[in-house]
Amino acid sequence: MTEPSAPGPVLSLRALNRATLARQLLLDRADLPALEAVAHLGGLQAQEPQEPFTGLWSRLRGFQPADLDGLLTGRQVVRTHLMRRTVHLVTAADALAWRSRHDAMLRQRVLGTYRRELAGLDLAALAAAGRAVMADGEPRSMAQLTAALAGRWPGPPARALGELLVAALLPMAQVPPRGLWRTKGGVRNALLADWLGRAVDPPETGDDDSVGRTLVRRYLAAYGPAATADLRAWSGLAGLPAAVRAVRPELVAFRDERGRELLDLPDAPRPDPDTPAPVRFLPAFDNALLGYDDRTRIVAPAHRPLSVSGARVVLTDGQVSATWTLTDSTCLITPLRPFSRPERAAVLAEARALTAFLTDNASDAARFAP
Repeated sequence: MTEPSAPGPVLSLRALNRATLARQLLLDRADLPALEAVAHLGGLQAQEPQEPFTGLWSRLRGFQPADLDGLLTGRQVVRTHLMRRTVHLVTAADALAWRSRHDAMLRQRVLGTYRRELAGLDLAALAAAGRAVMADGEPRSMAQLTAALAGRWPGPPARALGELLVAALLPMAQVPPRGLWRTKGGVRNALLADWLGRAVDPPETGDDDSVGRTLVRRYLAAYGPAATADLRAWSGLAGLPAAVRAVRPELVAFRDERGRELLDLPDAPRPDPDTPAPVRFLPAFDNALLGYDDRTRIVAPAHRPLSVSGARVVLTDGQVSATWTLTDSTCLITPLRPFSRPERAAVLAEARALTAFLTDNASDAARFAP
């Protein structure tokens, strides 16, 4: 935990909502290149490979799928296990700089999931053997990698051994065509350093934690004002209190309506709570929801399970108020509360634009569920 400080001004739930929308590029579509947007957001959660396209479309003016495809094939962004042991789409620079800081968390989460199956395993020997298999530079599926090692480690289930290697012990990239626009492809992994042509930054020694301090600043830029519990929820890292203490002199402090301390960058946008918020459609597992421990600023407690179930959600007035799916080239919207006539019109207009985007202009159909 961080050291206590003098209580700051109270920020209402609506004020926090508008700050989140502004930081997440959801208050007004940004005129940013896709690479800058991915960097600003600290990555996009991407275990569902097509979802980042919707996430960027909702945030960027004029975004085209080819923009992200080019970044993936050009190796400027990469799909890799990182925050919370989930697959994220991050810039190549961030993947290389942040991976070592996440190593311990990634191992702990896999070993926690498969505690009995992986008990007593020599992790260093397994990692060395995995690297030797991958040394030829040939991308492999998890099954192919574990099959190559099965003779030496016949005991653990292939799934447990594979996840330990691919999601924790070996910094990996999921290579295209996985993640390209409207392209289906199984997961093939390459060593991150080989794919990006540069070694992963080594772990820091001693008490220095410059990566941790960077993560604090970058998180607040994209998610603040926020509590340290929110930072942990986004990153999955428990060992950031020292980094927070180190940067605290640079920060300003607020309180939420529950009395929790919220930290923020002094010059980051905190719009007027009465700023109008447009309709926005978010993809499954969007970090605008998952990036917080307390998600009430954007989703009511009754609807919190939607954020972890993979539901795609609609924001009206900045709050989750409906879910959506694309079926038979039609966007189907299921409200979570009654909509006024102007709200229905605004939601349908945004839904039609989204359908056109997702179908390459083959359809703009949208309707509400009965």
